[in-house]
Amino acid sequence: MVKLVLMHKAESLYEDELDVAYDFPKQYLKAITQAVGDWIVYYEPVKAGPRGYFAVAKISRVIEKPDQAGRYLALIEADSYLSFDVEVPRLSEGVPLETALIDPSGMPKKGGLVQSAVRRLPEADFARIVNWGLPQDLERQEAIRYDPVQPELHDAPVLFERPVIERLTRRAYRDVAFRRKVREAYDFRCAMSGLQLRNGGGRPEVQTAHIRPVEHGGSDAVRNGLALSGTLHWMFDRGLISVAQDCETILVSQNKVPSDVVSRLLRPDGKLVKPADPRSAPHPANLRWHRENVFGQVIGDEPLNWG
Repeated sequence: MVKLVLMHKAESLYEDELDVAYDFPKQYLKAITQAVGDWIVYYEPVKAGPRGYFAVAKISRVIEKPDQAGRYLALIEADSYLSFDVEVPRLSEGVPLETALIDPSGMPKKGGLVQSAVRRLPEADFARIVNWGLPQDLERQEAIRYDPVQPELHDAPVLFERPVIERLTRRAYRDVAFRRKVREAYDFRCAMSGLQLRNGGGRPEVQTAHIRPVEHGGSDAVRNGLALSGTLHWMFDRGLISVAQDCETILVSQNKVPSDVVSRLLRPDGKLVKPADPRSAPHPANLRWHRENVFGQVIGDEPLNWG
């Protein structure tokens, strides 16, 4: 196995679904096949945008792309994709983070490998990039984000250095990273009520919901998330509300949710608030899964008391 950098351009002719599959030509088949079972880092080239290194994922297998001769898909392990909390720049103090892109003089190389859509990534480079994009202390950063002075944190504990892969696969860490990215994508605003509420300390009241739960094949990509108030999150998870095929009209289980509850909780136009960046908008396939598998089915034993 080998780790790779995979180049992604949003307007490319290749139909990447970054948390599902990476579309590539035959010339990279050998390299990507060798990476099956290992981790990759997604990279946005200079001419495509400012992001640099922006996400990590794991390749589960490679298949031929249906009806596309000479094209292949690297399928992404369902629960592996994770956006970086901080997008990682291409250069640090003028020097590439990938050692293979540094020429003998210590300056960035030009052309050739730099422009390759698939590059081998040594373990040390992988760890350096991931540690920058997904810091070791991300959970602690989030814990003190809106309450920096906590009694139990007066004597700051020594950070337990977890290996990179352990951190990438630990559910608690991934949940924090997912929550931070989704709430920021929606500017800390509930996607269904439109409200942007904060408590006295500035802590946002909005929560995050997986549209398709991880245990049912969903990913931790922002496009599989919604920022929702606590009540609407509860209703969404229990199938009382969903989103229509147009990806913006809010659906309500009318026989289970009283109309006055709808008028109090949802935006007057009944439309979803979407992120400013269209790349973060809910993916149609995830919304369809929720409509077909959750909407209309009350999940849980709690009595529906709307009083």
